[in-house]
Amino acid sequence: MTRYDRYVLSQYLLFFGFFSLVLVIVFWINRAVVLFDRLIGDGQSALVFLEFSALTLPNLIRMILPMAAFAATVYVTNRLNAESELTVMQATGSSPWRLARPALAFGIVTALMMSMLTHVLLPASINQLAVREAEVARNVTARLLTEGSFLHPAEGVTFYVREIGNDGTLHDMFLSDRRDPEVNIIYTGEKAFLARQDGQTNLIMLNGIAQRLNTDTQTLSTTTFVDFSYDISSMVEVDDTRTRSIRAIPTLELMTESQKISETEKFTRGDLAEELHTRFARALICISVALIGYATLMLGTFSRFGVWRQALIAFLLLVVLEGLRGVVSPPVLANPSLWPLLYLPTLIGLGVAALFLRFGGRPFPNPLKRRPRSPEGVA
Repeated sequence: MTRYDRYVLSQYLLFFGFFSLVLVIVFWINRAVVLFDRLIGDGQSALVFLEFSALTLPNLIRMILPMAAFAATVYVTNRLNAESELTVMQATGSSPWRLARPALAFGIVTALMMSMLTHVLLPASINQLAVREAEVARNVTARLLTEGSFLHPAEGVTFYVREIGNDGTLHDMFLSDRRDPEVNIIYTGEKAFLARQDGQTNLIMLNGIAQRLNTDTQTLSTTTFVDFSYDISSMVEVDDTRTRSIRAIPTLELMTESQKISETEKFTRGDLAEELHTRFARALICISVALIGYATLMLGTFSRFGVWRQALIAFLLLVVLEGLRGVVSPPVLANPSLWPLLYLPTLIGLGVAALFLRFGGRPFPNPLKRRPRSPEGVA
């Protein structure tokens, strides 16, 4: 690799990092708002929120990485063209094919990054996220022991406690249970404790009142109690029978134990084939979008109006490739033997890039253009 290739490749990687950071921040903020409201509203700490955010980053980066690679290629190629660096290299006899080597190397680097994400980081993060979600769902104390806030640990249940003592005593507790549409119950107590026994969690309330409203007859009954035990395990029930996500299955397991996974985890052969080959296709598409971003800007000649037309064509091609990736998945899900279709967008992208490089290096002859006639008497 020459000094020029290393220089251009370094520019690609520099702006790739910049665009990746910007896109990750934009998409992460949109998701973090919902995640923050859900976790903090359930009484989780800021550390849990940061942990969940970190576990969702690999999937987020997977989505924006091809876009960042495309944006970096278009931006750097446009800048090299505007500063006449590409013009100088072409004047020395370098063809667009020769100048495409940094873009190809950049595409391979981003493809390796995507492979690391899809084959290693993403399955591990999804698996760990599922484990942490189950742990948080079982953490009754974190969901209920938040003083001064009305919490909703389950659908139709509202819980409030004014103060939590150093010994764990709940002072001035309020619990509203509206899960039964025919009967609404409100419990209030001066003090309460959480007690766990044999996998069951009970709320022990002291010196309180239970108000029971029958919604059919609109009758209210009130009971005063000295102590009362209320089972709250159902508020935080967790479905332990669910299977793991198909994205959490390691690639090696998909390749060697697909039959076993299909039998034990109820995934079809089409699901497994589509997931396995999509992981490889996502990496290869990075090479295509990088070459398309470079090759499209090599079309045409210098214009004082810039290369906005070429950039628009490159963007439309990116949209077409992304749309095509969604079209080829359903046939593979229905028939796993059609898995080569998943690589069709990559092949089309490489073909379009090669066509544009051919056209940029040596324009196609125009059959309608009249050839100049030689002067008379000249052989």
